[in-house]
Amino acid sequence: MAASNLTMWVSSKPDASSLSSRSFLAHLPIHIPNAGAAAPSSSSTQIQCGLRELRERIDSVKNTQKITEAMKLVAAAKVRRAQEAVVNARPFSETLVEVLYNINEQLGTEDIDIPLTKVRPVKKVALVVVTGDRGLCGGFNNSIIKKAEARIRELKALGLDYTIISVGKKGNSYFIRRPYIPVDRFLEGSNLPTAKEAQAIADDVFSLFVSEEVDKVELLYTKFVSLVKSDPVIHTLLPLSPRGEICDINGVCVDAAEDEFFRLTTKEGKLTVERDVMRTKTPEFSPILQFEQDPVQILDALLPLYLNSQILRSLQESLASELAARMSAMSNATDNAVELRKNLSRVYNRARQAKITGEILEIVAGANALS
Repeated sequence: MAASNLTMWVSSKPDASSLSSRSFLAHLPIHIPNAGAAAPSSSSTQIQCGLRELRERIDSVKNTQKITEAMKLVAAAKVRRAQEAVVNARPFSETLVEVLYNINEQLGTEDIDIPLTKVRPVKKVALVVVTGDRGLCGGFNNSIIKKAEARIRELKALGLDYTIISVGKKGNSYFIRRPYIPVDRFLEGSNLPTAKEAQAIADDVFSLFVSEEVDKVELLYTKFVSLVKSDPVIHTLLPLSPRGEICDINGVCVDAAEDEFFRLTTKEGKLTVERDVMRTKTPEFSPILQFEQDPVQILDALLPLYLNSQILRSLQESLASELAARMSAMSNATDNAVELRKNLSRVYNRARQAKITGEILEIVAGANALS
């Protein structure tokens, strides 16, 4: 319990006709203050239960501890697989960036007309909000939803219209309960993001942008930083940069080639995490490579593919962040269950000792009365 003092009554049926030492001790409240408490508080919580109820409560907390420990291990295994998916997708994205960059080098200062790179005055913005499908992951879903709400307030202050593309069951349920927020489409995620799911999102934002229903598309997701930290971020998804850069809403390039890789091991029977920094190696682009087709046609074909890859990466990072948050939440729940079990065991042992002492005193009193 999280109360300042824990009071336990050993018996709830006082016998007014008996004033023996056992009946006196049976109705004596046992105060167990927390560490650092100077004096018992007047607002202490009273637990009126016997030894059997305490044993059942201890067993219940023990079972809860086992469940949270198992969920922690499951989340740890899944977050490793999700992180490996992010790292394995890095070479493809980096090589695609190299191709886009070199195509633009060949184009030089030529004016190109590609729909995905066309910059026009912003009147309406589409927000792609990526959330999780389940709870029990701390403040993971709340943080990205609050980020979306803050961005909506900023757009309203600027006098811009907006629409939402919600990805994930938690985000879907949130926006369904708020019909005043315009939502273009609801999409559900999965346990392992695939290129097909990313393509469905890419097709939707592509049609909105090319048809000029929206002038800008922003992607809101949770960036995986470490097992204990994840940051909700906003990236400008459309219009794309011809050089294949991903930038935030302020135009700052946020793409990087370094990944933090976490290895889950056991040390002294407990789960520990070792951190490594790994830089993905990508083949250098040959300066003498020539394109048979028109570079503009190649660029027009590669940019949608790059859009799909960036959406897939954001889905993978969001999933890794969700699993890491669930792992951290279940670890905290396990620690709390251990502490609660320890406190309840202390209360149980003291109550049992008080009961045994009362029985001994009653025997001694009866022997003295007979002598």
